[in-house]
Amino acid sequence: MSPTIATGKLPDGILIEAEDFASYGGWVLDSQFEVQMGSPYLMAHGLGRPVEDATTAVVIDEAGEYEVWVRAKDWVPGYHPGRFALSINGARLETIFGANDQDWFWQSAGKVALPAGEVSLALHDLTGFNGRCDAVFLGREGGEPPNDAGEQSRAWRRRLRGLPAEPVDAGQYDVVVVGGGISGCAAALAAARLGQKVALIHDRPVLGGNASTEIGLMPRGTQGAILKELSERNAAGELKAQFLLEAEPTATLFLEHRVISAVRRGDRIDSIDAVEARTGLERRIRGAIWVDASGVAILGVLAGAETLFGREARSEFNEPYAPETADEMHHGNTLFFRTRMAEAPVEFPEVPWATEVSKDYANLSGQLVVPGLENGPGPKAGNNPNTPEFQYSRALTDFPATHFWEYGQWLDPYTNGERIRDYLMRALFGTFSNVKRLEPADYANLEFEWMAYVAAQGEFRRYKGDHILTENDIRNHAHFEDALIANDGSFCIHCAWEPGEGKYDFRLKDWIFDGRDKQAYAIPFRCLYSRNISNLLAAGKHISVTHVAGSSTKLMGNGAQHGVAAAAAAVLCNRHGVTPRELGQIRLVELKALVDQLTGNDHDMHQHPPTRKYDPVPG
Repeated sequence: MSPTIATGKLPDGILIEAEDFASYGGWVLDSQFEVQMGSPYLMAHGLGRPVEDATTAVVIDEAGEYEVWVRAKDWVPGYHPGRFALSINGARLETIFGANDQDWFWQSAGKVALPAGEVSLALHDLTGFNGRCDAVFLGREGGEPPNDAGEQSRAWRRRLRGLPAEPVDAGQYDVVVVGGGISGCAAALAAARLGQKVALIHDRPVLGGNASTEIGLMPRGTQGAILKELSERNAAGELKAQFLLEAEPTATLFLEHRVISAVRRGDRIDSIDAVEARTGLERRIRGAIWVDASGVAILGVLAGAETLFGREARSEFNEPYAPETADEMHHGNTLFFRTRMAEAPVEFPEVPWATEVSKDYANLSGQLVVPGLENGPGPKAGNNPNTPEFQYSRALTDFPATHFWEYGQWLDPYTNGERIRDYLMRALFGTFSNVKRLEPADYANLEFEWMAYVAAQGEFRRYKGDHILTENDIRNHAHFEDALIANDGSFCIHCAWEPGEGKYDFRLKDWIFDGRDKQAYAIPFRCLYSRNISNLLAAGKHISVTHVAGSSTKLMGNGAQHGVAAAAAAVLCNRHGVTPRELGQIRLVELKALVDQLTGNDHDMHQHPPTRKYDPVPG
């Protein structure tokens, strides 16, 4: 990557975004929270060992004094675990960043004299504990850079980076799929194979969502043909999904693109704007039919779709597993990790900022063994309880499930993602420290092999369709004239501690796991589209279901079936110029036939879902 060129006299100075650094060294690019905090950033995810410097160069066209500003975050105020320094032309500045008790904030390091020509910059990680740098600004005219995460700051950044003020046109598509998890990949692949011009927009650098190498879950639920294609892994654990989609001539992938706005015309989505993480370039993508497979119902949130959130009261749908009173508790997020025994002793520093969360907990069960194989055991020390801390079931009392590590059930998942992820990291670092401290002889060689910094996302908003699937629909195998696909799975309800309750609040309080009759059940088409946005389909865990029903339909294999059905519907909507609702009313037979063609069904699944059995492994 060539040096960033500062052309002309920028009125405010020179902005060097962290994502523009020529070499990230041992730092990682984290773009998960750019909507909330304003930008992607570099993070020193060293698991307690300082990482290699991130380096870059800028060209200064006019020598002079520049005020150095760095936007950083002290992610544990009072303790400052994420400290780092900045060098300019080899001279380290005295200011230490990530140590000022501030959330994302521009901090001045004073003025420096810079010569004309190429100037080098380097970020020096001092701890290995997730120091984070958003950007460096070399100011000429005084005044603090804009610290907000809204349009003012985005416009300022665009101008200083030489980016267009308005999104660039990225084209018109027959079908636009938002979200490149398993359900989105299935939808995009099926639509492309049916000849549609397809755009798949995904906010991560790899496809697969919770099944990707960034997280690594096994896609459970219905094991359809397209799911089996997509989820095949190579020796490195990478899914085949990207290879398959790149081979489709009518499919276009927009990786590392985050949807930031949606434009409606009446009750239809006309276009969306998405920002590319590494460049900051905003693109406008137009589409005829939209499939939201984001897992977070992002199109619904941005376009004003009717949605559900949290737990419905028992009286609303007469669901036995629903609480008496509705609330906003939802399934939280999870961080996966893996430890190993090194060949020699491994030092680990004191982490009071982490044990403040983990307290004396010292059981690292629930590890990801390899991508696609979770629920592994881990070292236990002292008098800690076996996993889980509650009676899970008679047969699986000590089941070491990865999802016991869960947090954020009472927080807004849209605005608190970084806080939730950071809390889970503190819990894991603290637990690891406790294991080594309590059993120093046995675990002197223990080290972290890997810890995800991308959380497996739990439950967000769910769409309201023309039907809301309930616990009783699933339990009683309700008959639907518009049944398109079958789903498998138990009711798998994660129970959180009440806010402020529970000594180890990063662990589940309880887990309801009800295998039902171990038979598949039907998903009606009316659950796969928005009731008030006329060209919007949905696939994945945010289809039109209650909280309880969603604890079964959420499985990724099930989502792949939703994606295939949504793709078939999108194709027919475009072919006949109708909305999803109209399609279900006047062309249901044609829709069922096309879904059968895509899934290979050769039985009357729509009226009587197959009674195949599945492996009831919780997740």
